[in-house]
Amino acid sequence: MSRFRQEIAEQPAVAERVLGSAAEPVRTAAAAIAAAEPAGLVIAARGSSDHAAVYAKYLFETRNGLPVALAAPSTFTLYRRPPRLQRFAVLAISQAGASPDVVEVLSEARRQGSVTVALTNHPDSALARAAEHVVQLGAGEELSVPATKTYTATLLVLAMLSDALSPEPAFTAALGRIPRALRSVLDAETALSGLAGELVAATRLAVLGRGYNLATALEVGLKLMEAAYVVAEARSVADFRHGPIAIVEPGFPALLLQAAGPAAADLDELGADLDRRGARVLSIGEGAGQPPGRLSVRLDTGLPEALTPLTLAAAGQLVTAGLARARGLHPDRPRGLRKVTSTR
Repeated sequence: MSRFRQEIAEQPAVAERVLGSAAEPVRTAAAAIAAAEPAGLVIAARGSSDHAAVYAKYLFETRNGLPVALAAPSTFTLYRRPPRLQRFAVLAISQAGASPDVVEVLSEARRQGSVTVALTNHPDSALARAAEHVVQLGAGEELSVPATKTYTATLLVLAMLSDALSPEPAFTAALGRIPRALRSVLDAETALSGLAGELVAATRLAVLGRGYNLATALEVGLKLMEAAYVVAEARSVADFRHGPIAIVEPGFPALLLQAAGPAAADLDELGADLDRRGARVLSIGEGAGQPPGRLSVRLDTGLPEALTPLTLAAAGQLVTAGLARARGLHPDRPRGLRKVTSTR
C-alpha cells in the first residue's frame, strides 16, 4: 500500500485528535478576532491550502457574515506594494509553514497591527513565528507529497474557528461527528474504486462543484493531476457553463461533487445537460437523493452541507489512489514535485 493511501486512512483518527487539541487555540484566536471587530478576513495560502482558503471564504461569509478576500502574495513580495490591512484579520494557511511569500503576508499584516492567525502542521515554522496566534493542525508527519490528512485537518480547524466565532449547537454537534463520517467514506472505497476504473483511459476530465464544494472540486482536481497524471479542469458549475462546457464531446468524462443544499439543483441540471451531450458523467454525492450521472457513489454521513467538503475531499482522494494504482503509478512521489514548495 502506498504512503498516500495509508495517510488517507489516518484521517478519522486525525480528526478525532484535532477536535481535542485545537479547541483551546481556536477559541483564543476567535476571541482575538471578535475583539478586533474586523471588516473582514484576508487569507494567504498556496496549493492545497489555497483550496482550503476557498472553503473558508464560503464558510466565514455564509456562517459568520465576514467578507473574505484571498491574498495575492506576490503583491507583498515581487511587487513590494502590500495593501492596507489594518481593518482586517489575516489568516495564513500552510501545512509546512515554510513558503516565504505566505510568511511575508502574515509578517506585513502583523507590522500593520492586524490580528494574525497561522494554521500550520509545524508549530516551529517560520509562519508560526510570524503569527500572533497559532493553531497547530496536529495531523502528524505527512510523508506522501500530495496532501491528504493535513488538508482535511485544515478544513476542520477552519470549521471549528467559524463555530467559535458564531456558536450554533447543531453545527457544534456535527463537528463531533466528523471522525465517524470519515470512517464511513473509507468504507465506501470499493464503490469509489469503480469511479476510478471509469477513468483509467482518460487523459483529461472536468471536476465540478459549487458553493462549499467548489473548494473540493479544486482539491480533487489537483490530486488527480499530482498523483494520477490526468489533466483535470476543476471549476464551479456556474463558471463551467460560462465557456469551458464547450470542450465537452461524446465520451468526455466529468466528475460532479454534490451535497444536499442550495447548490444541488445546479449539479443535477448540469449532470443532465452533460448526459445529453454524450459525456461520461460520474458523481459523488452527500445527503439525500441520487447523485447525477450514469455511475455515482452516494455517501450519507448526515453532515450539514458546510462540512461535506471534508468527506467529499476524502472520497476524491480514494478515487485518486485507485486511479494511480490502476495506472501503475506511485502516488507518494509525483514527478517534478517535492513535499515543501517554496515560492516568493
